Amino acid sequence: MPSRRAALSIFRAALDAADPFRAVRSHVRLGRDTLSVAGEPYRLAGFDRIWIAGAGKAAVAMAFALEDLLGDRLAGGAISVPDGVASNLSKVAVHHASHPYPDRRSVAAGRAIARLASACGPRDLLFCVISGGASALMALPAPGVTLAIKKRVTKLLQTRGATIHDLNAVRKHLSAIKGGHLARLAHPATVISLILSDVIGDDLSAIGSGPTVPDPTTCDDARRILERYAVPLPSATLSETPKPRDPLFRRVRNVIVGSNRESIEAARAKAESLGYRTIVLSTTIDGETRDIARMHAAIAREILAEQAHTGRRERVCFLSGGETTVTVRGKGLGGRNQEFVLAALLALEGTRGVTIFSAGTDGFDGPTDAAGAIAETSRPLASDARRYLDDNDSYHFFAREGGLIKTGPTGTNVMDVRILLVEKSRTEITSPV
Repeated sequence: MPSRRAALSIFRAALDAADPFRAVRSHVRLGRDTLSVAGEPYRLAGFDRIWIAGAGKAAVAMAFALEDLLGDRLAGGAISVPDGVASNLSKVAVHHASHPYPDRRSVAAGRAIARLASACGPRDLLFCVISGGASALMALPAPGVTLAIKKRVTKLLQTRGATIHDLNAVRKHLSAIKGGHLARLAHPATVISLILSDVIGDDLSAIGSGPTVPDPTTCDDARRILERYAVPLPSATLSETPKPRDPLFRRVRNVIVGSNRESIEAARAKAESLGYRTIVLSTTIDGETRDIARMHAAIAREILAEQAHTGRRERVCFLSGGETTVTVRGKGLGGRNQEFVLAALLALEGTRGVTIFSAGTDGFDGPTDAAGAIAETSRPLASDARRYLDDNDSYHFFAREGGLIKTGPTGTNVMDVRILLVEKSRTEITSPV
């Protein structure tokens, strides 16, 4: 199988493992008298009504898994999803909103979900379905905060290289629904959140800004983050969130139903079935995209050097997951995955037999219509590739070179998958430029 086709096949296996319908149904089971969630039973007789609320790129599929399972036992619900995501739900209202930055529809969705949660009583069960994108899709500004403030702060933090943990720590203190506030609104109902993780380390409080999770961060933490990235914001604008010892969380359970680790493991199995010796570097990689690209390129060079030294010829695949950041200094168009491939391609200039792939499992990469990119070092490198990288213009580089990966919305999100394939080669390795 040609290496480009092999990389796409490996990525498809990673996507299949992140299927949100399958993830929910493997964790939630319905019996005659009980509902089992991740092995813990709940007596159906203890609930008068069951609801669904939530947001994210996988929210429709997750809600459909519950709707299909519960049937007439489901009273209704409300979720928020990105534009372009189709719905097959009959009892759950679907709101469409903007991503990656919230808009007025995000606020309308947030209000609808907050109303539903606030109407719940002690004999209600509220399922919350949370996946990547929830922070932008379900917005409810805290008192004294405007939508314009939230958008401005989010954009500045993202373009200045803030990690998802830092970004969401600030978002929680500008919100009346994130950082445990959705659980507060639903109290004293029983709340079960089913979560598809798009955060390194599966930190519950950071996924979707933790709407049903006690928040370990404080206003002081948010203030320090804003100062670190030089983002101006009046101190009085920040508001505190429910903390871990708050009794409102006694009837709240948060369950991770899918993650990047599971997708990388599926990718590993697929690569091995295709005849590659496969190495998983990590599923928790973060940091500046270009630095991570150079690190991956160095590992590929080491494999090629080892093969040249030992005479051992084998096909090697190494995989990594996580989510990097891009500090934007140019005026071009691109995303972290496209920039990773371009930076790695430049770092591998002078080598042959390496295929570089990186894509977001949600089907989006930055403000583009591509999920990522793919490139091969065997093809001559364009003389102006460095200029495109310097201008953060990886999208237009790969649009010209034919390397964009376009999947459309995948209906899931477990961060990024990076694949480097090293094929058997006798070509000499030159030093990096």
